[in-house]
Amino acid sequence: MAAAILAAAIAASAGAQAVAAAPAPRNIVLIVSDDHRYDFMGFLGRPAFLETPAMDRIAARGAHFANAFVGTSLCSPSRASILTGRHMHRHGVIDNQRPVPPGTVFFPQLLRQAGYETAFIGKWHMGHDDDAPQPGFDHWASFRGQGEYFDPTINIDGERRTFEGYTDDVLADLALRFIERKREKPFFLELAFKSVHYPFQPPPRHRGRYGASKVEYPATMANTEDNYRSQPRWLRERRYSIHGIDHMETGRFDDDPVPSFEDLYRSYCEAVRGLDDNIGRVVDTLDRTGLASSTLLLYLGDNGFALGEHGLYDKRDAFEVSIRIPMLAYAPGLIAPGMKIEEMVQTIDIAPSLLALAGADSSAMPQMDGRSFLPLLRPDAARIPWREEVFYEYYWEWNFPATPTTFALRTNRHKYIYYHGVWDIDGFYDLATDPCERRNLIDVPACRDEIERMRARLFDAIDAAGGVSLPIRRPAGERLDQRKLPR
Repeated sequence: MAAAILAAAIAASAGAQAVAAAPAPRNIVLIVSDDHRYDFMGFLGRPAFLETPAMDRIAARGAHFANAFVGTSLCSPSRASILTGRHMHRHGVIDNQRPVPPGTVFFPQLLRQAGYETAFIGKWHMGHDDDAPQPGFDHWASFRGQGEYFDPTINIDGERRTFEGYTDDVLADLALRFIERKREKPFFLELAFKSVHYPFQPPPRHRGRYGASKVEYPATMANTEDNYRSQPRWLRERRYSIHGIDHMETGRFDDDPVPSFEDLYRSYCEAVRGLDDNIGRVVDTLDRTGLASSTLLLYLGDNGFALGEHGLYDKRDAFEVSIRIPMLAYAPGLIAPGMKIEEMVQTIDIAPSLLALAGADSSAMPQMDGRSFLPLLRPDAARIPWREEVFYEYYWEWNFPATPTTFALRTNRHKYIYYHGVWDIDGFYDLATDPCERRNLIDVPACRDEIERMRARLFDAIDAAGGVSLPIRRPAGERLDQRKLPR
């Protein structure tokens, strides 16, 4: 049964014509969180005190994509890549303020054409002040911008309502009502939680849960020559910016009333615990209603997050903790329990994969940069050719100027990072011997040939995709004094 379902999905991906009656399309639940880093899940054992029973259960009963990446570590561009299957320079959502370009096609539009009932519930965050229903969704429930952690005002199908309680609990309530509706069509639901975005606010039931837990500082957090000797200058300087541990904008973490680093770290973990609660509620509902056997649930974060690494918090850069994300899948009958997928997948693969699973005609989508990962779920996945490198990009933001425009290419062994617009050195790291990216090998003669090869492949990829024309955002409303360096 599982093989037949999967074979039909893969055939649809390749455009093959089925000769036998195809099985009924699977329902799809896509859960997206905010700033959840790839390694903070209980079954991975880090940090030792973190509990994520729902994520652990999905990994045990489904698949863990152990090497999942974003193409841009920033909320809005990453979310646009999920919905379009395209890199940031192609879909045009390049920061957290810019609206979606007119004419953009989201894959749920094609799911509707294929007979799916579609819904979006949660954080949209493309076009900062816009909460209006977007194309491709029969049902809509969202809020403006980042929203609030408590008592949210939500635009439900064009009408705003204010709810009491923790926002993610409210969003889960709305999602469960949609899932439990009686219907004759298959359904697609994207549930986009606010958690665990800064400032980290867990639900009251978990506030202080880890207050006595020991926090282990990252190896690269200390402001020492050993951590910065080979690194670009901007990296050390960023630790004094708004996204640094010693940031000047709001004071050092150990200055009262700013919380300590330990408080920040524990609150993050408590917010992850609350996120896990609501993921568990969705899984429980699918199991209880019998829908699990006809549904694919896919969970992922929209980008990673630094918690002290290199003296930073936040994301945007091309280091591992920023560009890697958690990604889990649960689909009884389609995915064998306990699968661990080692191949490098990206958020640009979500759209082609879900369209293939649904058997939808993807010809109306502009050319996607990703590819369907459904073949990786087959027992013989090790024999399937797959990408050998991932591409990353980030464009400098005038309102968050501490991180330069960044392009990167990452293989299973090495990472080359090009920094544009700063008088500084680039980055080259051996991830096999230095997974913390402490030692920048950019000036090591023995690495010169591999650096040149990766640089050439990086710019070949940028040229081929038309990414060399950098989009610049007009600094509307910027005050002159905002451009002064802090003293």
